[in-house]
Amino acid sequence: MNYIKISSAIGILLFLFIQFIPNAFASASQINKNELTIYVAPNGDDKNKGTMDQPLASLIGARDWIRNHKMNNGFTGPVTVLIRGGEYQMSAPFELYPQDGGSQEAPVVYKAYQDEKPIFSGGKTLTGFKVNAKGVWELDVPESRLYKWRFDQLYVNGKRATLARTPNEDFMHIGAVKQKDWIKGTGRVVEKAQQILSFDEDNFSHLKGIQADELENVRFRAYHKWDFTMRHIDRLDRDSARVFTSGKGMKPWNPIKEGGRIVFENFATALDAAGEWYLNPEGTLYYIPRPGEQPENAEVVAPLLENLVMVKGDAANGKPVEHVRFEGLSFMHCHYAVPPTGSEPNQAAALINAAVMLEGANHVDFVNCEISKTGQHALWYGKACHNSTVERSYLHDLGGGGIYLGDFRPQKGENHTSHIKLHNNILQTGGLEYPSAVGVWVGHSSDNEISHNDIGNFYYTGISVGWVWGYAESKAKRNKITNNHIHHIGWTLLSDMAAVYTLGKSEGTVISNNIVHHVHAYSYGGWGLYTDEGSSDIVMENNLVYSTKTGGFHQHYGANNTIRNNIFAYAKMYQAQCTRVEEHRSFDFMNNIIVFNEGVVLQGAWEKIDIAMDHNIYWNTGGEEYDFNGKSFAEWQKIGHDKNSVIRDPRFVDAENFNFNFKNKRAVKQIGFEVFDLDNIGVYGDASWKQKAKLPSAILEAFDAQVAKNMEKE
Repeated sequence: MNYIKISSAIGILLFLFIQFIPNAFASASQINKNELTIYVAPNGDDKNKGTMDQPLASLIGARDWIRNHKMNNGFTGPVTVLIRGGEYQMSAPFELYPQDGGSQEAPVVYKAYQDEKPIFSGGKTLTGFKVNAKGVWELDVPESRLYKWRFDQLYVNGKRATLARTPNEDFMHIGAVKQKDWIKGTGRVVEKAQQILSFDEDNFSHLKGIQADELENVRFRAYHKWDFTMRHIDRLDRDSARVFTSGKGMKPWNPIKEGGRIVFENFATALDAAGEWYLNPEGTLYYIPRPGEQPENAEVVAPLLENLVMVKGDAANGKPVEHVRFEGLSFMHCHYAVPPTGSEPNQAAALINAAVMLEGANHVDFVNCEISKTGQHALWYGKACHNSTVERSYLHDLGGGGIYLGDFRPQKGENHTSHIKLHNNILQTGGLEYPSAVGVWVGHSSDNEISHNDIGNFYYTGISVGWVWGYAESKAKRNKITNNHIHHIGWTLLSDMAAVYTLGKSEGTVISNNIVHHVHAYSYGGWGLYTDEGSSDIVMENNLVYSTKTGGFHQHYGANNTIRNNIFAYAKMYQAQCTRVEEHRSFDFMNNIIVFNEGVVLQGAWEKIDIAMDHNIYWNTGGEEYDFNGKSFAEWQKIGHDKNSVIRDPRFVDAENFNFNFKNKRAVKQIGFEVFDLDNIGVYGDASWKQKAKLPSAILEAFDAQVAKNMEKE
């Protein structure tokens, strides 16, 4: 027997065993060589081993642990990061680069531990408030006093506080507007200009308390048509009741005008209502508490980070971030700093950023996540994003919009964003800082699916698709907007808006089986479905649209659109509109049902526009009057339209209470109407998820009150 060989073998085995021990402890939980699980917890430490007993402390710590493990061990298997419940204070955005991704066989998953809720906050908790003689809370903020830290949003006990503003309700009204051009530039909009806003004494009285040392922080918010302008002011002339401001020239097609609505904010004398706050130039924070709030047990959070998650792939060079999934995580308290230049008007607030920003992402998904309390948009798949999903996620209490797809500039090749799926999400209560933001925005992006979402309580538009005005080539094609519930849009704040808004050539785009209701603009507009400038080759079918201001459908101008088999009900002014006359076929309007009890049936250029219009039902539940753009139904038919259409009760169960199921289908079969399912629209799942999609009754009542007030002015 060769004892030397045996001893050598034992020595080798012992050496390998000793070498294995550190690697075994280095892996948090390696079930086998191809799978890895590590742990993160609020009481963890990023110097720990990432085990259940010794968890890491942050997402950044987990990312770096995975990087090191891959580099040192050549590991290429799937990785799951299990994150324990509790609140995590983020000191920096969580950034992922190409080396941080996985593969189809080996994804990287950041996931909530079973039945627990991890919350990642980009804010700073403020404590130590004192109550002054007026009952106002005060706090010295050293970072503001010493280092000029400013924040533009504040949250108290989980609710967004209101930056001190005047007036508290309604608006001031501008007496006159004058612009002085400084640098004209070459575009339609003057590059640099001064605007002078004049007021009468009653309106200007709101501003007389502004002190010289706080003037640089004072700003106004002006609302004009579909736009919103936020500006700092350069000076006040108290003798002439004028406000001077400077920036870009006003857009000639949508300037701020005489009589325009405006509010001013961010100065001490505007602090006069419960729930308002103000941070003075010396770094003292003031807050007027809401009923029942006490400083000793209040949670006051000022947001710090301007992004919470950033995915930074390089798809153009073949290096995207791939196969990463976030599951069950909550992100909140994301700051948006108002730039020194303010916010120049931009449609859909497309120039501000998002709390979660992605570029160069492929198969990067968000499942059962939450994003809330942001100063800007919630989530943006920017350029070069593909094949990704946001599903069953709750996005709410947003300074801007919900989910944005693509870029506002066309991109080529791999930089073009496509094939993003937004499914079974709740996008609720947005535009709180930037009211022109939208629930879902699709810019230069194609082949996306937006389905079974609930989108409610936004000020401008629910879903906006396309980013080309006119008939130039557009990259927003083959987008599917189906089975969504879109409601309580507008709030009488902006105009020229809709629940679903489209732009440009959109071949293959389908908008179908959606329920749209309660859409109301300030002045003109407030439509359910709106094909705006150049919208072409779009199919809108099987939609239920009701309780709008100026129509279930409006086409400004476009080509070859198909509007068929829809129910348009109870618009307040006009049931359907069309505007521009063009030489080509604008749209077909077939097999639709229009039900109303006030206003006219059709308004606009209906006699002149090139359309095919037939096999429709019209029914006035409020009487026998039918106004087809100033004509009776018989006169309208003589023009050549609606030859086979009828005035007939479609036999809904209870249309006036918005039950649009049919008692029987005989009437609608006469026009070839195909009954579609109204019960399979919006979010689905367990009862608690569906309940979450319902807006509180106080919001519904407030919306109705705003609509009633607005209609009194019409």
